[in-house]
Amino acid sequence: MLPNFFNSTTPQSNQQSPEPMNTETKPRKRIVVAITGATGAIMGIKTLLALRHLNIETHLILSKWGEATLKHETDYKPSALKALAAHTHSIHDMAAPISSGSFKADGMIIVPCSMKTLASINSGVCDDLISRTADVMLKERRRVVLVARETPLSEIHLRNMLGVTRAGAVVFPPVPAFYIRPASVEELVEQSVGRILDLFDLDTGGFERWGGKLCT
Repeated sequence: MLPNFFNSTTPQSNQQSPEPMNTETKPRKRIVVAITGATGAIMGIKTLLALRHLNIETHLILSKWGEATLKHETDYKPSALKALAAHTHSIHDMAAPISSGSFKADGMIIVPCSMKTLASINSGVCDDLISRTADVMLKERRRVVLVARETPLSEIHLRNMLGVTRAGAVVFPPVPAFYIRPASVEELVEQSVGRILDLFDLDTGGFERWGGKLCT
Protein backbone atom coordinates (compact mmCIF):
# COMPACT_ATOMS: atom_id res chain seq x y z
CA MET A 1 0.00 0.00 0.00
CA LEU A 2 1.23 3.50 -0.75
CA PRO A 3 1.81 5.70 2.30
CA ASN A 4 -0.56 8.58 3.07
CA PHE A 5 1.48 11.68 2.08
CA PHE A 6 -0.32 14.70 2.62
CA ASN A 7 19.43 30.25 -5.78
CA SER A 8 19.65 33.27 -6.37
CA THR A 9 22.62 34.09 -8.65
CA THR A 10 24.80 37.17 -8.62
CA PRO A 11 26.79 38.56 -11.56
CA GLN A 12 30.38 37.37 -11.58
CA SER A 13 33.16 39.89 -11.95
CA ASN A 14 35.10 39.60 -15.18
CA GLN A 15 38.20 39.20 -13.06
CA GLN A 16 36.88 36.16 -11.19
CA SER A 17 36.43 32.55 -12.15
CA PRO A 18 32.90 31.17 -11.69
CA GLU A 19 32.24 29.11 -8.62
CA PRO A 20 32.30 25.33 -9.27
CA MET A 21 28.92 23.69 -9.51
CA ASN A 22 27.69 21.83 -6.46
CA THR A 23 27.44 18.30 -7.81
CA GLU A 24 25.96 17.03 -4.56
CA THR A 25 22.64 18.82 -5.01
CA LYS A 26 20.45 17.52 -7.80
CA PRO A 27 17.49 19.56 -9.03
CA ARG A 28 14.06 18.10 -8.35
CA LYS A 29 12.53 16.15 -11.17
CA ARG A 30 9.60 17.83 -12.89
CA ILE A 31 6.68 15.85 -14.25
CA VAL A 32 3.48 17.18 -15.82
CA VAL A 33 0.35 15.27 -14.83
CA ALA A 34 -2.82 15.67 -16.88
CA ILE A 35 -6.18 14.24 -15.87
CA THR A 36 -8.84 13.88 -18.57
CA GLY A 37 -12.46 12.75 -18.56
CA ALA A 38 -11.89 9.01 -18.99
CA THR A 39 -12.93 6.81 -16.10
CA GLY A 40 -10.22 6.17 -13.53
CA ALA A 41 -9.81 9.49 -11.73
CA ILE A 42 -8.44 7.61 -8.73
CA MET A 43 -5.37 6.75 -10.80
CA GLY A 44 -4.64 10.43 -11.29
CA ILE A 45 -5.02 11.04 -7.57
CA LYS A 46 -2.72 8.16 -6.64
CA THR A 47 -0.14 9.31 -9.19
CA LEU A 48 -0.04 12.79 -7.66
CA LEU A 49 0.21 11.33 -4.15
CA ALA A 50 3.08 9.05 -5.14
CA LEU A 51 4.98 11.85 -6.90
CA ARG A 52 4.48 14.12 -3.89
CA HIS A 53 5.89 11.41 -1.63
CA LEU A 54 8.90 11.11 -3.94
CA ASN A 55 9.47 14.90 -3.81
CA ILE A 56 8.81 15.37 -7.53
CA GLU A 57 7.76 18.82 -8.72
CA THR A 58 4.38 18.26 -10.36
CA HIS A 59 2.47 20.46 -12.79
CA LEU A 60 -1.21 19.55 -12.97
CA ILE A 61 -3.66 20.14 -15.83
CA LEU A 62 -7.27 19.13 -15.14
CA SER A 63 -9.70 19.05 -18.05
CA LYS A 64 -13.37 20.05 -17.78
CA TRP A 65 -14.54 16.45 -18.03
CA GLY A 66 -11.67 15.28 -15.85
CA GLU A 67 -13.13 17.49 -13.14
CA ALA A 68 -16.61 16.07 -13.75
CA THR A 69 -15.33 12.48 -13.55
CA LEU A 70 -13.38 13.30 -10.39
CA LYS A 71 -16.57 14.47 -8.68
CA HIS A 72 -18.56 11.47 -9.90
CA GLU A 73 -16.05 8.74 -9.03
CA THR A 74 -14.37 10.04 -5.86
CA ASP A 75 -14.93 12.18 -2.78
CA TYR A 76 -12.23 14.59 -3.91
CA LYS A 77 -13.10 18.17 -4.75
CA PRO A 78 -11.06 19.86 -7.49
CA SER A 79 -9.46 22.16 -4.90
CA ALA A 80 -8.25 19.15 -2.88
CA LEU A 81 -6.83 17.52 -6.00
CA LYS A 82 -5.00 20.69 -7.03
CA ALA A 83 -3.50 20.94 -3.56
CA LEU A 84 -1.62 17.69 -4.24
CA ALA A 85 0.36 19.32 -7.07
CA ALA A 86 3.20 21.81 -6.78
CA HIS A 87 1.70 23.88 -9.63
CA THR A 88 -1.60 23.88 -11.49
CA HIS A 89 -2.41 25.26 -14.93
CA SER A 90 -5.68 26.01 -16.69
CA ILE A 91 -6.30 23.81 -19.70
CA HIS A 92 -7.03 27.02 -21.63
CA ASP A 93 -3.73 28.74 -20.72
CA MET A 94 -1.75 28.17 -23.90
CA ALA A 95 0.92 30.58 -22.62
CA ALA A 96 1.70 28.48 -19.51
CA PRO A 97 5.41 27.72 -18.98
CA ILE A 98 4.87 24.01 -19.68
CA SER A 99 3.64 24.84 -23.20
CA SER A 100 7.20 25.68 -24.27
CA GLY A 101 10.06 23.36 -25.07
CA SER A 102 12.35 25.72 -23.16
CA PHE A 103 10.62 24.63 -19.95
CA LYS A 104 12.81 21.88 -18.53
CA ALA A 105 10.80 18.84 -17.53
CA ASP A 106 11.37 15.11 -17.26
CA GLY A 107 8.16 14.10 -18.93
CA MET A 108 4.39 13.92 -18.80
CA ILE A 109 1.77 11.45 -17.61
CA ILE A 110 -1.81 11.65 -18.86
CA VAL A 111 -3.75 9.60 -16.35
CA PRO A 112 -6.37 8.64 -17.23
CA CYS A 113 -6.12 9.41 -20.94
CA SER A 114 -9.35 9.67 -22.94
CA MET A 115 -9.58 8.58 -26.56
CA LYS A 116 -10.27 12.21 -27.51
CA THR A 117 -6.99 13.30 -25.95
CA LEU A 118 -5.17 10.41 -27.59
CA ALA A 119 -6.59 11.44 -30.99
CA SER A 120 -5.62 15.08 -30.45
CA ILE A 121 -2.04 14.16 -29.62
CA ASN A 122 -1.74 11.77 -32.56
CA SER A 123 -3.08 14.34 -35.03
CA GLY A 124 -0.94 17.16 -33.64
CA VAL A 125 -3.99 19.34 -32.97
CA CYS A 126 -2.76 21.46 -30.06
CA ASP A 127 -6.14 22.91 -29.17
CA ASP A 128 -5.67 22.89 -25.39
CA LEU A 129 -2.82 22.84 -22.89
CA ILE A 130 -2.87 19.04 -22.48
CA SER A 131 -2.38 18.25 -26.17
CA ARG A 132 0.03 21.18 -26.59
CA THR A 133 2.22 20.06 -23.68
CA ALA A 134 2.24 16.46 -24.93
CA ASP A 135 3.24 17.73 -28.37
CA VAL A 136 6.10 19.73 -26.84
CA MET A 137 7.30 16.76 -24.79
CA LEU A 138 7.39 14.55 -27.88
CA LYS A 139 9.28 17.06 -30.01
CA GLU A 140 11.79 17.51 -27.20
CA ARG A 141 12.17 13.69 -27.00
CA ARG A 142 10.91 13.50 -23.44
CA ARG A 143 8.92 10.68 -21.87
CA VAL A 144 5.16 10.83 -22.43
CA VAL A 145 2.97 8.14 -20.88
CA LEU A 146 -0.68 7.84 -21.93
CA VAL A 147 -2.72 5.76 -19.48
CA ALA A 148 -5.38 4.90 -22.02
CA ARG A 149 -8.75 3.95 -20.55
CA GLU A 150 -11.11 2.39 -23.08
CA THR A 151 -12.42 -1.04 -24.03
CA PRO A 152 -13.05 -2.56 -26.46
CA LEU A 153 -10.78 -0.73 -28.88
CA SER A 154 -11.79 0.29 -32.38
CA GLU A 155 -9.43 0.42 -35.35
CA ILE A 156 -9.36 4.21 -34.91
CA HIS A 157 -8.17 3.83 -31.31
CA LEU A 158 -5.52 1.31 -32.34
CA ARG A 159 -4.26 3.49 -35.19
CA ASN A 160 -3.98 6.46 -32.84
CA MET A 161 -2.09 4.33 -30.31
CA LEU A 162 0.29 3.15 -33.01
CA GLY A 163 0.78 6.73 -34.20
CA VAL A 164 1.72 8.15 -30.81
CA THR A 165 3.96 5.15 -30.10
CA ARG A 166 5.85 5.79 -33.33
CA ALA A 167 6.18 9.43 -32.25
CA GLY A 168 7.84 8.33 -29.02
CA ALA A 169 5.02 8.08 -26.48
CA VAL A 170 4.30 5.07 -24.27
CA VAL A 171 0.73 3.77 -24.27
CA PHE A 172 0.05 2.25 -20.86
CA PRO A 173 -3.34 0.56 -20.50
CA PRO A 174 -3.79 0.00 -16.73
CA VAL A 175 -4.12 -3.78 -17.00
CA PRO A 176 -4.78 -5.39 -13.58
CA ALA A 177 -1.95 -7.55 -12.24
CA PHE A 178 -3.87 -10.37 -10.63
CA TYR A 179 -0.68 -12.24 -9.71
CA ILE A 180 -0.39 -9.94 -6.67
CA ARG A 181 -3.67 -11.45 -5.39
CA PRO A 182 -5.14 -8.03 -4.64
CA ALA A 183 -7.33 -7.64 -1.59
CA SER A 184 -8.86 -4.43 -2.96
CA VAL A 185 -9.21 -2.27 -6.05
CA GLU A 186 -6.84 0.17 -4.34
CA GLU A 187 -4.02 -2.39 -4.46
CA LEU A 188 -4.55 -2.83 -8.20
CA VAL A 189 -4.47 0.94 -8.71
CA GLU A 190 -1.28 1.31 -6.68
CA GLN A 191 0.40 -1.48 -8.65
CA SER A 192 -0.46 0.29 -11.91
CA VAL A 193 0.76 3.65 -10.59
CA GLY A 194 4.01 2.03 -9.46
CA ARG A 195 4.54 0.53 -12.91
CA ILE A 196 3.80 3.90 -14.56
CA LEU A 197 6.44 5.61 -12.43
CA ASP A 198 8.92 2.81 -13.19
CA LEU A 199 8.96 4.28 -16.71
CA PHE A 200 10.51 7.44 -15.19
CA ASP A 201 12.97 5.41 -13.11
CA LEU A 202 11.01 6.25 -9.97
CA ASP A 203 10.35 3.55 -7.38
CA THR A 204 7.34 4.08 -5.13
CA GLY A 205 8.21 1.03 -3.06
CA GLY A 206 4.49 0.68 -2.54
CA PHE A 207 3.52 -2.37 -4.58
CA GLU A 208 4.37 -6.03 -4.93
CA ARG A 209 6.62 -7.01 -7.83
CA TRP A 210 6.69 -10.36 -9.55
CA GLY A 211 9.09 -12.60 -7.65
CA GLY A 212 9.52 -15.32 -10.27
CA LYS A 213 7.99 -18.10 -8.21
CA LEU A 214 4.65 -19.74 -8.87
CA CYS A 215 2.49 -21.11 -6.07
CA THR A 216 2.21 -24.90 -6.27
